[in-house]
Amino acid sequence: MRNMSPSPARPAAGRRKPTRRMAAGLALSVGLAMVAAGCGSDTGSAEPAEYATGDKDLAANITYGVWDQNQVAAIDENIAAFNEEYPNIDVTVNVTPFAEYWTKLQTQASSDTLPDLFWMNGPNIGLYASNGKLEPITGAMDAGDIDPANYPEALVDLYTIDDVPYGVPKDFDTIGIWANKALFTKAGVELPDGDWTWAEFQKTASDISTALAADGAYGGAAGMDGQTTYYNTIFQAGGDVVDEGTSGYSSPEAQAGIQFWTDLIANGGSPSIQQLTDTTADQWFTSGKLAMYWGGSWFRSALTDTELESDVVVLPLPQGEKQATVIHGVANVVSAASKEKQAAQALQAFLASKDAQQQQGDAGAVIPAFDGTQSAFTGSMPEANLQVFLDALEYAEPLPVSKNSAVWNAFEADLLPQAFSGEKPVKEIVDELANNMDAALAEE
Repeated sequence: MRNMSPSPARPAAGRRKPTRRMAAGLALSVGLAMVAAGCGSDTGSAEPAEYATGDKDLAANITYGVWDQNQVAAIDENIAAFNEEYPNIDVTVNVTPFAEYWTKLQTQASSDTLPDLFWMNGPNIGLYASNGKLEPITGAMDAGDIDPANYPEALVDLYTIDDVPYGVPKDFDTIGIWANKALFTKAGVELPDGDWTWAEFQKTASDISTALAADGAYGGAAGMDGQTTYYNTIFQAGGDVVDEGTSGYSSPEAQAGIQFWTDLIANGGSPSIQQLTDTTADQWFTSGKLAMYWGGSWFRSALTDTELESDVVVLPLPQGEKQATVIHGVANVVSAASKEKQAAQALQAFLASKDAQQQQGDAGAVIPAFDGTQSAFTGSMPEANLQVFLDALEYAEPLPVSKNSAVWNAFEADLLPQAFSGEKPVKEIVDELANNMDAALAEE
């Protein structure tokens, strides 16, 4: 998940200057920070506006910004239930694909035209909160309308900036392997029992790719989404991506976590990084050309009413030095500039309720964040073993973020493909990435 950040790190002597892709990401971050400063935004010291529980007769038209079309049906159910309590609040759901979501949001933030309520993720919360663009949820907490104890502590902490809470966790996700049973059968490869190692995964992927080469199918797939791929293997190797303001990429453990994917591609167990740039791993999977997709629990909604839905099973990630998976979750946040703030806060509080989260779980779109509402998600595909995603809470590691993650996310996007393609040795790439990342982190 990519985001924005303040100013780019100055390249050190002998270090490559940012590419066009990196510069574009940095420009977004600079744009928001500069506009916020120019408007006199209070950076990091936002005080909660006076809060009052919404009157049931409150009338307003508000917008709700999201990025996943697959979840709209469940959202519509939530809004219908909300309107039973607040019949005079009209909610318009605006869906912007994730690839354009943050660019659009940055433009809206710069002109104080953000949606009244909208989705936020971990990598972006620090920037938007510190620039005074979000309304704290302190008032709703004090009124008893939102209770942080109902949600995973790691997610509550993720959306708390400088001890001020801004977001209410909507859902959480962990990573597992979505397996196409039909391709295993066609390849003559036995489906793993779920307790397996890196070496066993690599061999399984390679064996399937070899058996199905004539069909243009592969056993596994690398990719440039750290949350679903290389962050997990770095954690599994015992490493860190970022720790106490410094990069973990130069460690032997992080190098091993990246090497896992370089080896998978080199051994033919995955399409090339160029192929995965043209067609992403999830698209390979849904087209029936990929046997094993490292994907989040959110991917379940993409399988609804498809031919694959009845022929998929979820496996836990293989173990390296230890078992690990990334955990993250989306939060609902209210724009500080909303002209219908009370109505937006009423919807935010409603979506945080057990009943609304239960609706989300019943729809099978996501794993709801409210404690005790997750079982419906696992039951939405009873033969697929979705319990893997809940069991993963025992060994989950928070998504690596910093206050301004976009700078080093851009370095990852620019440098890591050179390792995955074999263009440069992994150690050379991770050392360069660590140097660039440390410079960026030092400026936060």
